[in-house]
Amino acid sequence: MMRRIDIGRGQQLDERLLARSGGIDAEIVGAAARIVEDVRERGDAALREYTARFDGCELDDIRVTEAEVEAAIAACDDGFLDAISAAAGAIGDFHARQVPQSWFTAQEGGVFLGQKVTPLRRVGIYVPGGRACYPSSVLMNAIPAQVAGVDEIAMVVPPAEDGSVNPFTLAAAAQAGVEEIYKVGGAQAVAALAYGTETVPRVDKVVGPGNAYVTAAKKLVMGECGIDMLAGPSEVLVLADETAVPALVAIDLMAQAEHDPRAATYVVTTDPTLPDRVEEALEMLLTEAPRADVIRRSLEDNGVMVVCPEIVSALDAVDTIAPEHLEIQMADAFDILGSVRNAGAIFLGPWTPESVGDYIAGPNHVLPTGGTARFSSPLSVDDFVKKSSVLSYSFEALEMDGPVAMTMAQAEGLDAHGRAVELRLDIIAEERAAYAEENDV
Repeated sequence: MMRRIDIGRGQQLDERLLARSGGIDAEIVGAAARIVEDVRERGDAALREYTARFDGCELDDIRVTEAEVEAAIAACDDGFLDAISAAAGAIGDFHARQVPQSWFTAQEGGVFLGQKVTPLRRVGIYVPGGRACYPSSVLMNAIPAQVAGVDEIAMVVPPAEDGSVNPFTLAAAAQAGVEEIYKVGGAQAVAALAYGTETVPRVDKVVGPGNAYVTAAKKLVMGECGIDMLAGPSEVLVLADETAVPALVAIDLMAQAEHDPRAATYVVTTDPTLPDRVEEALEMLLTEAPRADVIRRSLEDNGVMVVCPEIVSALDAVDTIAPEHLEIQMADAFDILGSVRNAGAIFLGPWTPESVGDYIAGPNHVLPTGGTARFSSPLSVDDFVKKSSVLSYSFEALEMDGPVAMTMAQAEGLDAHGRAVELRLDIIAEERAAYAEENDV
């Protein structure tokens, strides 16, 4: 079912064997660009037309009303409301530890330096919707923004054909303190957030995962506003040895594969017998899986098992794949943690399924995909603040450092840069000369 790659001793995994797509399809980018530009020019009229075309519903009011939110909460059972309350608490506690602080330092000679941390004023969060329901994504995007101190949070979510929004999604928004919600999705929603319409005020940053059109639109508006990342299909890698339980490896692969036929699943193991045992477990578990067709297609199209002769080459394979989710199901999982360089989230031990990270543990589940964990991080409080450098020089400090700046400006051929320092030094010299003359020094 899953493709197998055997790595010889002293060899490394060739990334080309992973057959990743490596970007957004040009046709999708082109279609998204036309939608983005149309929304930019025609605002709400374009939003309503695209909502009718893609979501199958005619909307009078794009914004969700307070009554709709109250009705959604009333429609949810107590068990779900208790669950999102517990999840929100864990997510809030985790992200509260990430809050950066402004800092300042006064150096000898009259130099004052520092960094000022300021929350973004207004952000937009994208939540998948329509037939889908992702209340966890609401919490994961909104709560870090709340913790960071963002003033305004606008949420966009595609409506169902009857113009409603899933009650679980709205209840999660209420739990996260999001009061501004719009019934719009796709590339048109990203455009509305980035440029603003008659109904939707523009934001400073757009965050949250979506389909390929949403990702393309985020790429197109980047620079007009900030974005968090360009998310691709979800992925998991299970790093396992002979102690791993095949059924646990198999069910964790299935948990990722059921998202989407394009989801990527990997097993990297030092046990050459494990792939066959995992395949047997997969066949057994698939007989009772409601989404078996989606899972099987994902595993067959995008599933890879890599067999390595030793832990060194296995860790090298992990870093080459740089997975969104990394599960370490090995006897010495905690000892291995320090050797992992590239992973969005790391799950240690057999009792830590990726599911707890998606919902309740607290760390963010919006993670870098497609190998971008080589240089990217999970969504965090840092995504909702900006940092300003602060500088102040006294006369004496400029006199000390100014000549260095003048020398470098001269080397770069930037005369005005040097003169900006020189004129100030001249003023200092003139003032000192005047003082000396007045005081007969």
